[in-house]
Amino acid sequence: MDRVNMEQALGAFGEMLEGQGCSMIVTPNSEIVQNATKNEELAELIKGADLVIPDGIGLVKASKMLGYPLGERVTGIDFSFEALKLLAARGQSAFFFGSKPGVAEKAAEKLREQIPGLIVAGTRNGYFSPEEEAGIAAEIDASGAAFLLAALGSPKQELFMEKYRRGFKNVKAAIGVGGSFDVWSGTLERAPAFYRDHGLEWFYRLMQEPSRIGRMAEIPRFLIKVMIKGRKNAERS
Repeated sequence: MDRVNMEQALGAFGEMLEGQGCSMIVTPNSEIVQNATKNEELAELIKGADLVIPDGIGLVKASKMLGYPLGERVTGIDFSFEALKLLAARGQSAFFFGSKPGVAEKAAEKLREQIPGLIVAGTRNGYFSPEEEAGIAAEIDASGAAFLLAALGSPKQELFMEKYRRGFKNVKAAIGVGGSFDVWSGTLERAPAFYRDHGLEWFYRLMQEPSRIGRMAEIPRFLIKVMIKGRKNAERS
C-alpha cells in the first residue's frame, strides 16, 4: 500500500496524465487483499501497480496493528470522482467500462451533471466473451480517452488492465472501480456517512445485496490473520 492521502494520490494521478504509457491504479480492500493471499497473480499485480490506494478501513486498522500505519483511508470511489474533476479541468476524457448494460452510460450521464466540463470518450458494459476482449481494449484506446475506469469486479478488472495497458497509446491511467458505476448511476445507494465513518460501509452494501454474504466472509479471515501476525511481531520484539 502507498502511504498517501487524497491530495497526494491526486498529485500522483496528475503526473500519470503527463507521463508515458499507461499507469495502473488499484484500490484494494480487506477482501481483495485476502483473495490475493490465495491468488499469486493478483498479489503480484497489486505489488506491481503504479499507485496502490488503501480503500478499505480494515487495511488502515490492520496497518496500525502491524506497526506500519498507512495514515488515512482513501476510498476508490471518492478518489475516482476527484480524479474525474481533475481530468475535466485539464480537458481530457474518460472511458467508462463495465457493470450491467446501461449502467456505465447512466453513471457517465449523472457525473456529467455533477462535474462541469467532464468529457466521456465512450462507455461499454462489462459483458463480453474472451474473443471480444482484445477488440474492446482497442476500442477503448481508439476513443482517445486518457483515463480508463474499469468496473468489472476484482480480480477481473485488474487482470484486464494489466493485460492491455502496455499496448495503450492514448490511455494514461487506468483504475478498477468495482461497484462505483452502480452508485454513480443511482442503481445502488451509497452508505450514509455514519456507516462510512465507522468502517461499516461493507455492512450497508450487504444489506442491499445479501448475495454478497459469501464474499464478506473473507473480512473476518483477514482480521484473524492480522491479529495472529501482530501477536507474532509483538513476541519477537
